[in-house]
Amino acid sequence: MKPLFAKGPSLGVRLLVLTVFSVALMVVDARFEVLKPLRSHLAQVLSPFYWLAERPVHLWESVSQQFSSRDELLAENEKLKAEALLLQRRLQKLATLTEQNVRLRELLNSAALVDDKVLVSELIGIDPNPFTHRILIDKGEKDGVYLGQPVLDALGLMGQVVEVMPYAARVLLLTDSTHSIPVQVNRNGLRAIAIGTGNPERLELRHVADTADIKEGDLLVSSGLGQRFPAGYPVATVKEVIHDSGQPFAVVRAVPTARLNRSRYLLLVFSDQRTPEQRAVDAALAQEAVDREATGSAGGAAAPGATPAAPAAPAAAKVPPAAPRVAPAPAPAPAPAAGREAR
Repeated sequence: MKPLFAKGPSLGVRLLVLTVFSVALMVVDARFEVLKPLRSHLAQVLSPFYWLAERPVHLWESVSQQFSSRDELLAENEKLKAEALLLQRRLQKLATLTEQNVRLRELLNSAALVDDKVLVSELIGIDPNPFTHRILIDKGEKDGVYLGQPVLDALGLMGQVVEVMPYAARVLLLTDSTHSIPVQVNRNGLRAIAIGTGNPERLELRHVADTADIKEGDLLVSSGLGQRFPAGYPVATVKEVIHDSGQPFAVVRAVPTARLNRSRYLLLVFSDQRTPEQRAVDAALAQEAVDREATGSAGGAAAPGATPAAPAAPAAAKVPPAAPRVAPAPAPAPAPAAGREAR
């Protein structure tokens, strides 16, 4: 009767036999090419098992790579969004600075054309009342601003100062319904009064004769009458002239040259506030002082010639070459004459 469990070699012996067999196969495979066809056939047979064994590893790597790539892409996307926002903010700032630079250059160019002293100011407020056209600027009494001072931008007159505070001032614009300014047509000198209409884009000329020489496109400049606005500053451009045969006056509408509702930087003009009489008196006094100074200098030059005692000697001492040239000239002339008579 056979035993239930057959007794074979021990595990140690088996391990030893397998180890020796493996070493022998490796030696034979390394030294000889006998097992090369067998190895290739075994590789071909076992390749599906290799593929199946590697699939979990590949799947894990691909899934982890996708998750890591997604996280990286999300992080990079957030970073790029933040950078885009920063760049847009900088671009907006640069655009604002560029516009301000352009406005300031225009303002400086216009300031170069102004003969009077000017002061650059900035708009800091607008009157909320829709029926008045007033603005607030950042220059006041401490800066020398005074009531009635003309205000203009880079393109023309904007208005005048109507209220002065220590560090701010309020300006009444030309288009306010209570404002009027004497103007003249730059082409022919025709004088008129431009009155505000309450519309920031329109002025009207009142009491212009229907036969007056005024037409669309004419430039209106300040005439200087009234001694409030200096003469020669652009005010408006004629946009429309309506002639009605039944009316004695024409309807003339004009558009202000200044950007009343867009300008931010303004010019305060410090013009001569003296009346014509004061200017004439000051001019006469200045001319009298010049004449007096000239008379005094002329009298001082004649006094040394009238007094030959003391002043003449210093004059001769100061100019020694002049005396020898004048004195010897008549002396040689008589000597040759005497010689001729002796002969």
